[in-house]
Amino acid sequence: MNQAVSTLPSHDTAGLEYLLATQKKAFLAAPMPEAKQRIRNLDKLHNALLDHKEQLLKAVSQDFSNRSEAETLLAEFYATMDGIAYNRKRLKKWMKPQRRHVPLTVMPASVKVIYQPLGVVGIVVPWNFPIFLGLSPLIGALAAGNRAMIKTSEFAPATSRVMKQLLASAFNESEVAVVEGGVETSIAFTNLPFDHLVFTGATEVGKQVMSAAAKNLTPVTLELGGKSPAIIHDDFPLKEAASRIAFGKGINCGQVCVSPDYILVPRGKVDSFAKELSEVLAKRYPSIKNNPDYTAIINDRQHLRLQSYLEDAQAKGAKLHTVNPANESLDGSRKMPFTIVTDVTDDMLVMQEELFGPIIPILPYSSMNEAIHYVNSKPRPLALYYFDWNTQRSDEILSQTHSGGVCINDTMSHVMADDIPFGGIGPSGIGHYHGHEGFLNFSKAKGVVRKGRIDAASFVAPPWNNSMFKGLKKYMDFRFRKRKIHN
Repeated sequence: MNQAVSTLPSHDTAGLEYLLATQKKAFLAAPMPEAKQRIRNLDKLHNALLDHKEQLLKAVSQDFSNRSEAETLLAEFYATMDGIAYNRKRLKKWMKPQRRHVPLTVMPASVKVIYQPLGVVGIVVPWNFPIFLGLSPLIGALAAGNRAMIKTSEFAPATSRVMKQLLASAFNESEVAVVEGGVETSIAFTNLPFDHLVFTGATEVGKQVMSAAAKNLTPVTLELGGKSPAIIHDDFPLKEAASRIAFGKGINCGQVCVSPDYILVPRGKVDSFAKELSEVLAKRYPSIKNNPDYTAIINDRQHLRLQSYLEDAQAKGAKLHTVNPANESLDGSRKMPFTIVTDVTDDMLVMQEELFGPIIPILPYSSMNEAIHYVNSKPRPLALYYFDWNTQRSDEILSQTHSGGVCINDTMSHVMADDIPFGGIGPSGIGHYHGHEGFLNFSKAKGVVRKGRIDAASFVAPPWNNSMFKGLKKYMDFRFRKRKIHN
């Protein structure tokens, strides 16, 4: 078994710097791995995941005090395996140099783009999906030929230990390394001069990470979050919308960066939709406390934060509709019932902060223009969800709103689609990965011009009053003459 990284004392900056130097040295010794080596790395990761599957499932549930095994399989394990398979199948095609157009002023020559690994990629992993959000960027980094250092979350220690064992079984410390530790270690980690840094987490922390990376001119991919809205058109069946939204919001009990954060419904239908949503949630989770399908809140701090949001909303006049079908007492448990919030106002914390939990505010709108204006008046979200069978209206929503990604008549499934990029915009993130865009994100697109034996420049070289340059200038002046502007 290989050793991924020796356990470092908390915030051991010297140890982190040594580890990075080790990886950079190894990268310089092999700066352009062939497709065969990259595919081998993906296969090793594939096999290591299978070998540690049961350990991962148990560890994640332990960290949450309970998380549904089905949710971990669907949202983390299978999604990661799909990503490996997708990259593996297309990698050779992506690696091929691309021929590009040769302008007249460069002829005769060939012009192409080659995709070169960046070097060492740093990956900071959040607690909510400690497998997928650690290994998904790693897949892109390995496919692009890089090495990687992964900082796991201190709030998911059991999963962190298994991830370390998993990666140690497949890679040595010069290839992929796992770093554990608390906040101090995370700060030291993000201050390292990586060739690229990936951070997934809160927007405010993302600003700090970007500031730290800027000191080293390290390019970043920031996967943040924000308040992802769902809009239900007046023609869309409320029961169907409730079923589809409940599935997405139910995953990880809402502790997802792309979880639907608030729902806009036609004015006059708020109570009807709240009733439909409450019924479908009650049917899917008939009990809470001892239900293995019902995921707990990750820790006491997050649990208290969510409770404070509800208390604030109620104090400011909101109505709370608690979905607790068995009327269980949840004292002493971090399991928290879904709570639908109506009569919501913008001054409430539930509308100011990203929820990241089982709270569902419902807001009315009078017209689609009003709904669009409301969404556009807020910071750009990581995701937007629109429910409408009408394709033309859906296309208008796509063109009139900005978000990292969109699902039409669904929630969160765009994250699982390997052939589209995943990433935010503005406050919800910078850059993207997954699929081909992931390969490009972790590669340097290097432009190359190759000249042959004929040096055309010598025919137009100074003195500039030569006939060849005069002829070229005359042709270019004709070619780039003014164009007629059409109304």
